[in-house]
Amino acid sequence: MAGATRPATVRERVADSDRSVGRLLLVAAGALFWGWLVVSWVNRWLGGVLVPVGDPLVPPGAVEATLAAIPGIAAYAADAAFVVELSPEIARGTWLTVVITAASLVVGFFIAVPLAVTRVYGRFSAWVSLAYTELLRGTPLLAQLFVLHYGLNLGSYVPDTLSGVFARNVVWVAIVGFTLNGAAYQAEYIRGAIESVEEGQITAGRAIGLSKLETIYYVVLPQGLRYAIPSWTNEFVYLIKYSSLAAFITVPELYYRADQIASETFRYTLIFIVTGVTYLALVLTASKLMERVESRVSIPGLGVDRER
Repeated sequence: MAGATRPATVRERVADSDRSVGRLLLVAAGALFWGWLVVSWVNRWLGGVLVPVGDPLVPPGAVEATLAAIPGIAAYAADAAFVVELSPEIARGTWLTVVITAASLVVGFFIAVPLAVTRVYGRFSAWVSLAYTELLRGTPLLAQLFVLHYGLNLGSYVPDTLSGVFARNVVWVAIVGFTLNGAAYQAEYIRGAIESVEEGQITAGRAIGLSKLETIYYVVLPQGLRYAIPSWTNEFVYLIKYSSLAAFITVPELYYRADQIASETFRYTLIFIVTGVTYLALVLTASKLMERVESRVSIPGLGVDRER
């Protein structure tokens, strides 16, 4: 019969069930991770309403005693207790990693859009945009951070109204550095997306009375920015990982705190495994978030729908 749907085989049903279980486990792990982070941050901001500031949310001794009574994982009870003990420092470092990444991505986006537009449609401004993007993309990010911090001493120019926001003014230097560098990469992603919009749409916009600037704003950018989301997601992920470079200018983010703990305890393997898992959780969260954004803003009828 035409149009009849073939019934799913047993193997397909099992595969669907496995995928559902996998998604549920991933959601549960994400909820546990972010629940722990948010509760840890709020507890610290409010001065220790749940537990004293600097103490883990769960007593390490209780974790060790509980796991020691479970056959098969009793050998790892001491390691688990150690991880719980250092969790407040991991949470503090993760907060700065999230702040640096989010601030750099958002502010960099508003710099990147004009850079991309002028690169495609400008004349003299196109050369200025090209020079900026090639300079920032062609030199190491770590060298740029060193120039801003050690060369220009940018931290000393932070206004008094902002100097108390973070424990160290060097955090502002890191945000500036990652913003300027990320804007260059985002501009290239957006430029490629803008150039994928058919030129005939510019002509059509001008034909109905829009100026060139209005055509770019109302016709080209709404489409081009949608096309840029997959590449923009890559920049989001890169910023999360590259934020670890801020440790080299003494920003106490996740990697910096992990390295400090490892230097004091000499448990490098365990500490950096935990640090790597934390970065992985942040990256997976960013990827899933951008998948949702891409799905919500996709142009109907354009492209192939993907099964989520």
